[in-house]
Amino acid sequence: MSAVVKVLIADDQPLVRRGLALMLGPEPGFQVVAEAADGAEALRLAHERRPDVVIMDIRMPVLDGIAATRRLSAELPECRVLALSTFDMDEHVVAALRAGACGFLPKDISPEDLVAALRVVRDGEAILAPRLLTRLISTHVTASDRTVARPTPQETDGLTPRERDVWQLIAGGLDNTEIAARLGVSASTVKNHITGLFAKLGVRDRAQAVIAAYETGLVTARPGP
Repeated sequence: MSAVVKVLIADDQPLVRRGLALMLGPEPGFQVVAEAADGAEALRLAHERRPDVVIMDIRMPVLDGIAATRRLSAELPECRVLALSTFDMDEHVVAALRAGACGFLPKDISPEDLVAALRVVRDGEAILAPRLLTRLISTHVTASDRTVARPTPQETDGLTPRERDVWQLIAGGLDNTEIAARLGVSASTVKNHITGLFAKLGVRDRAQAVIAAYETGLVTARPGP
């Protein structure tokens, strides 16, 4: 894996694209390799430039961000997608996660948080904005169209008690270190449990595991304000 994080920015608003590029410009270890005005262009440029991460707007012309994410996940699985949303309550973000995005963040993210998120996503983890997660999933997860198969009762019944504990803590927003501390085990043990959990659920990352937790009723969201 290259030490330089190659980034493609896809957004139909030129000012947003430029703003994101300017955020990343001064940061060492980042290179904006392309900018796209729609999902189709993002897909084409991703094949040409092979970015590590695509910052993907959800609502774009020609090919929207959800459809572009789904195709990127299938055609370039090594390319990670970080979805951005303008609104806190945006059902399309959950659809993007199901399509294969590795996380979602609001567009008002700070430059520091954007850089940290890109590194997390590039390293194979998912990033979820805590202030969006509960409200978003509680409102939309059972109502929107499913593009990733929901785990069957047989699949969830096959989980060990410790895998179920880890799943619930992931859905609560805890990272591996916090889960290890909560359960009194090592971080490597947590990683092993997560590997088994994801395989049994048929999910790719933490974002999809959180959605599955809400869909199967393992956890329920607290009412939003």
